[in-house]
Amino acid sequence: MRTRFAPSPNGPLHLGHAYAAIVAHDTAKARDGEFILRIEDIDGERNRPEFVEEFFRDLAWLGLEWDGEAVFQSHRLASHASAGEQLKAMGLLYPCTCTRAEIAAAATQVGPDGPVYPGTCRHREVDPENAAWRLDVTKAMTLTGPLEWRDEGAGSQAATPQIFGDVVLLRKDLPASYHLAVTLDDATDGVTLVTRGMDLFPASHVHRLLQALLGLPVPTWLHHPLLIEKDGRKLAKRRGAPSLADRRRAGEDGRAVAMALREGRFPAGLSLSQGVHQAP
Repeated sequence: MRTRFAPSPNGPLHLGHAYAAIVAHDTAKARDGEFILRIEDIDGERNRPEFVEEFFRDLAWLGLEWDGEAVFQSHRLASHASAGEQLKAMGLLYPCTCTRAEIAAAATQVGPDGPVYPGTCRHREVDPENAAWRLDVTKAMTLTGPLEWRDEGAGSQAATPQIFGDVVLLRKDLPASYHLAVTLDDATDGVTLVTRGMDLFPASHVHRLLQALLGLPVPTWLHHPLLIEKDGRKLAKRRGAPSLADRRRAGEDGRAVAMALREGRFPAGLSLSQGVHQAP
């Protein structure tokens, strides 16, 4: 079996990342499997290459070792583009130029990521040169039929990607969306158990659909609790959660930090979210 930790170099790692990495690492080692490190570095100008070396140092400081060399998502842009062309050839993608404000104004439903796209561009002429490409989810589900996927905590799930509406798979500013890139890369990396936070539980419905459309292997998922602040929000780079690098440079014992996370001992004001996210 194989797990992975896949951070994006758009900010430093914090304790929430450490917890996610430890879950993936320890699960693989407990099952005599492999733990790989993938750098998801296709986030355009937000990428900061200097963070990558910091990631390596942070994980070593925690006492985590990955198998083989780290892999970089940016080296796989051609495979992302090829999958996009395959879906276009199947008649499943359409161009869209709607802004977020336009979507919010027209939406009648709210999904896991906010207002659900109402399909405005699905049947109208759009210049594909300046457009994102969306997946016609209803048409795709008609092609695949009912799908299921399994989470080790929540059990068998009927795939309901419709909760997102027609998701963007090819972005205007980037070669691929998170949904498409991570699904393709997990297959390329031979990941058999996808461990990630329960905030991404709904995304697995979309990823299961993409696996069926593209003929990819289907892993099992393990959505773990999140490390949260006193107000119930998960730790986030954008809100200035203390970084692992700062703790490392201050002389903290990284292996002791990792052991505390394993044992459920967190700094004051932090705790784990409880329960397993269930599909809507």
